[in-house]
Amino acid sequence: MCGIVGYVGRSEAGPILLDGLRRLEYRGYDSAGVAIMDGDRVETRKCAGRIAELGKLMTEKPPVGTYGISHTRWATHGKPTDQNAHPHFDGSGKLALVHNGVIENYQALKEDLLREGEHIFASETDTEVLAHLIGSLYDASAPANGYVPPQNEKSRLVAAVRAALQQVIGTYGIALVHRDIPDFIVGARRGSPLVLGVGKEENFLASDVSAIVAYTRDAVYLNDFDVVAVERDKFEISSVAGEGGNYEVSKVEFTDEDIKKGDYPHYMLKEIFEQAGSVRDAMRGRLSTDECTAKLGGLDMTAAQLRDVGRIVLTGCGTALHAAMIGEYILEQLAGIPTEVEFASEFRHRNTPMTRDTLVFAISQSGETADTLGALRESRRKGYRTLGICNNVASTIARESDGGVYMHAGPEIGVAATKSFTSQVTILLLIGLLLGRMRHLSTSEGSHIIGALEALPDQIEQTLKLSDEIRGIARKYAASPGMLFFGRQFNFPIGLEAALKVKEITYLFSEGHPSAELKHGIIALVRPELPSVFITPDDAVFSKNLNNMEQVKARKGPIIAVTSGACGDRLRGIANDVITIPSAPAFVTPILSVIPLQLLAYHLAVELGRDVDKPRNLAKSVTVE
Repeated sequence: MCGIVGYVGRSEAGPILLDGLRRLEYRGYDSAGVAIMDGDRVETRKCAGRIAELGKLMTEKPPVGTYGISHTRWATHGKPTDQNAHPHFDGSGKLALVHNGVIENYQALKEDLLREGEHIFASETDTEVLAHLIGSLYDASAPANGYVPPQNEKSRLVAAVRAALQQVIGTYGIALVHRDIPDFIVGARRGSPLVLGVGKEENFLASDVSAIVAYTRDAVYLNDFDVVAVERDKFEISSVAGEGGNYEVSKVEFTDEDIKKGDYPHYMLKEIFEQAGSVRDAMRGRLSTDECTAKLGGLDMTAAQLRDVGRIVLTGCGTALHAAMIGEYILEQLAGIPTEVEFASEFRHRNTPMTRDTLVFAISQSGETADTLGALRESRRKGYRTLGICNNVASTIARESDGGVYMHAGPEIGVAATKSFTSQVTILLLIGLLLGRMRHLSTSEGSHIIGALEALPDQIEQTLKLSDEIRGIARKYAASPGMLFFGRQFNFPIGLEAALKVKEITYLFSEGHPSAELKHGIIALVRPELPSVFITPDDAVFSKNLNNMEQVKARKGPIIAVTSGACGDRLRGIANDVITIPSAPAFVTPILSVIPLQLLAYHLAVELGRDVDKPRNLAKSVTVE
């Protein structure tokens, strides 16, 4: 969740670290800080608040030095205060450390250190405990508890990091520097991403490659339990256990231009408007018109293995979970395979009955979501083939899964997921087509599905033209206390996703429900000041939705309808506002119906003056439990 940037080279570190933090502000927002080494001094600037506040401090008194570390924080242990902002120091004040993750046994470690009688803690954080532990081990001059420090200072610091991390229970991505060891940074990871950027006479560490893509596109994505020692012109990767580490220098697939807002006021709006391209890219090269099926070589499964799949489990969190819920409808309708959706956070903590022929998909935009990664590992531990659907080919989920499908959605910076959702649903449609053609779908049915998929990008472009109309609807309802969302079948999960978008960026009360549940309690909430949004395209359950809308209208509840084709005219006498999207088959409609609701949430948030790209209490990638 938090952001880390480290730099060692020949340029001034301050501007590079601050620029990197600005690019990572979507990952953490409640405090920020830097530690830059200048000879025998440690230049520290840190404060509660956004990166802009740190920028003011660094402008007033610029820190000098060509290597250092920095951090933007999303609070876990300790309130967002100047004292709890990273970096944190060891007892000597010479070692500075930044940390993403949670040290679960920090209290026990802290008590052990306090018993030594030489440690005074200035913050409430688990991170400061880790800094003291590493510093204590580094400063040890005699064997203790089987730990014998090497004589070389660099090796000694790396050994201290290893020894400390062997005592840690929890997750971490760390970077640290020491005043007595010039031009030297140590990093390590377990369960929290860390990437090494390889430059010319300069190297970088970051929790997300987007922080450093302006400086280098050569990257090493560290594995869990990797420890990296970084200098200006070289680096060395080993394990916490002290063994040599395997690594590959990869080329980052996107550029600095790809992560800029361009002419858009917010990343979220830019990413909403990129969906025609991202959906097209998700399908590119994966549709076979000759065989009327999809080609997904990344699954790494033979045709025989795919035909033998008797049950599918889809798991994810948040928006990815909603995509999975649509995937359940898709896979059962197109492929006829019993499919279940599991909250990733629950999957590994309960005994889910699974048959031998079960195939598991872990869905995550970042590929680093802690709960989804845990579900993937639990599934593989039990011997089930587990595939990933993610947007980062170098992510942990991509590397640890048995295969999968890469989304090709490009970088998504806005905290509220938009284009990743429609890409995930598109991938699930491709999987449904592939498995369906292996079972009961005819060539004509396969051809029909391909035609619907190929029409999608143009239909998305057409839907995006509704933005100004939706802005007017948002203004009309901006004073409302919240919204209710209703849908059936494929569009019930769209109601959940739309409600989540409203929660995330407007902070208004919002709920999504199956339309038929209206009479089973939810109707008690209906009142003139609370609008209900019905996702009611021209499909087999249109008349059922119509009946529910009449019930809301009878109780003077305002109605916004998202519909398709000629149904718009039928709804104008019932709904207060009607948004009409292009007609499409039921299994494709969710990709179109979600876009007006993404726009509705966005325009509501703008009307209410919210920080759309950095909503309160949220971070883009949830890498801690």
